[in-house]
Amino acid sequence: MAILSLRLCPPHLIDLHFFSNPRSIPSHSLSSKSLASRSPLFIYVPKASRRFFSFVSASSDGAGMFPRHSNSPFPPCSEAPSHFPLLAFHVVASTVLFACFRARAFALGPSLLLPNTATIASETPSTGESSSVAGEDEDEEFRASFEQWKSKTFALTVPLRIVALRSSVPPSWLKDFVQAQGRRLKMNTELRGSLESIYSELNLAFDKGFLDRKSAMSADLISLGDSWLSSAIQRGLIDPIPHVKEQDWFKSLGNKWKVHLCRDVKGELDPSGNIWGAPYRWGTMVIAYKKSKFKQHNIAPIEDWDDLWRPELTGKISMIDSPREVVGAILKRMGASYNTKDIDLQVIGGRENALRNLISLQKQVRYFDSVHYLKSFGGGDVWVAVGWSSDVIPAAKRMANVAVVIPKSGSSIWADLWVTPAATKFNTDRIGGRVRGPSPLLHQWIEFCLQTARALPFRQEVISGASPFALECLPIERLEPAEGKPKLDTNLVDGVPPPEILEKCEFLEPLSEKALEDYRWLISCMLKSHSGLCRHAK
Repeated sequence: MAILSLRLCPPHLIDLHFFSNPRSIPSHSLSSKSLASRSPLFIYVPKASRRFFSFVSASSDGAGMFPRHSNSPFPPCSEAPSHFPLLAFHVVASTVLFACFRARAFALGPSLLLPNTATIASETPSTGESSSVAGEDEDEEFRASFEQWKSKTFALTVPLRIVALRSSVPPSWLKDFVQAQGRRLKMNTELRGSLESIYSELNLAFDKGFLDRKSAMSADLISLGDSWLSSAIQRGLIDPIPHVKEQDWFKSLGNKWKVHLCRDVKGELDPSGNIWGAPYRWGTMVIAYKKSKFKQHNIAPIEDWDDLWRPELTGKISMIDSPREVVGAILKRMGASYNTKDIDLQVIGGRENALRNLISLQKQVRYFDSVHYLKSFGGGDVWVAVGWSSDVIPAAKRMANVAVVIPKSGSSIWADLWVTPAATKFNTDRIGGRVRGPSPLLHQWIEFCLQTARALPFRQEVISGASPFALECLPIERLEPAEGKPKLDTNLVDGVPPPEILEKCEFLEPLSEKALEDYRWLISCMLKSHSGLCRHAK
C-alpha cells in the first residue's frame, strides 16, 4: 500500500508526494499549522497503477516540486504566476481520480476537506430519488383506491318494458325470466285488455307525432296479432326486429313461421323481406256448442263448418264480427281457401254463390259481436259460439256440458307476436328512454319465450294457446288435466289440432287488391242490421 499526497502550496502550486507506508507520513504534514496553508489529499494507489505517476520527494519546507527538464522553455514551478486559479487543484485531483482505475480516495485531514454534501448524499435521497419515491407512493395510493373501487357493488340495470295482451303471457314466464337475469334487469310489464287497444295506442302516437312514455309506442316490445301485422307495417307503426337472422330462436323456427313473418315494407309476403315479429303463442278458430241443448233437441254434434247452416240452429249462433273470419267460413264451406285471391276464378259459382252463402249464414247468426258473443253463449241466448280459441276455451271451461271442436276441413290460424314499436322515428329532445332504441335484452326475452320448457303452461292449459314449435312438432303425449280441474270435451290435443286437421289450417295472408274488392262487395250486400260487420270491413 502506498499513499499519494496531493496538496496545494502557496502560491497555489501543486505538491505531489508519494509514501510507500502511510505511517511514514511526516507529522508536519498533518499539523494544524501546515493545514492552514495546505490542503493535502491522500489517495490510495495500487501498485499496478504507480507507474502512471512521476514525483519527487519534497523537503520539509515544502520546496519539492515536479522536476523540469534542463532544456525546457518553461520557468520552474516556483515561477508560476500567482493568479493560478484554485480550480486547477480540482482539475488535477479529478484527473488523478479517473486515471487511477481502482483508486480510492479518503481524507486524512479535518472534515472541511470532504464536502458535507457527500455525507448528506449518502443519507438523504436526491431530487430524482425523491420524485421516484413520491411516484411510488402515488402508485400505491392509486392501486389501493382501484382495489377499493372494484370491491364496490354498483346498481347497473338494463330496462325492458313490455306491453302485453292480458292472459296471453303465463305468469311463470315473468317470474322465471326475472330470476334468470338477476338484479341487472329492470322489467316493467303492462297488460292491455285487447289487441285492438294496443294497436290504437300505436295509431294515436303516430297521428299526434308525440311519444308519451306511458304509451305502448314507447315500449321495447308489444303484443300484436298477426292479422294486424300488415296494417302496422304499412303505416310505419313498427320496426323490423334487428339482427334477427343471427339469433338462435329464429334459426329454430319452422319454415311456416318464417314464410308468414317475412314481409316487405308494404306488409306483403316477401321471402327477401324483413322479419317483423316473433311468435310466442298461437291458436285457431273453433266452434263451441252446448251438449245439453243439442241432446235435448236431438241435434247431432258439430263437426265442420257446414253444420252451422243447419235449420235447427237458426238464430242460435253468435260469432265474432271479423270479415276475414266470416267470409273465410263461407269459403271453407265451399271448399276454397281463406286466402283466395279471386273468388270469381277460384270458387265454384263465383261471388254470387258466395253471397248466397253469406246471406244464409246471416240468418243463422244472432249476434256478430267480438266482445259480447261469449256472454250471450253463457247466458243461454245462443247454443253455438264461433270465435278464437284463446277466447272460447277459457270460457268453455267455466261452463258445464260444453264441447269445443275445430272443423274437420280446417280453420284459420291466429298468432300473437312480439313486435318492436317504431319509437325511434319520433323527434324528441328528451335524453334516454325508448328513443334510444329497443332494449338489449329484447332477443333474450324472445329466446326465453321460445324455449321448450315455456310450452308447459300451454299444455297444462294454464294459458290458452300453444307453443310456436307445436305448429310443426306436435306433442307426443297428451297431458291429463291437474286434479280438480274440469276436463274439456274437445278434439284439440293440448290446444293443438290433430295432425290431419292441422295440415288443412291456414294463416291469414294479406288480401290482394282483387280479393279486397270481393270482400267489400260481399259485406256491402249484407243487411244493414249487421252494421258491426260492415264497420270492421271498412
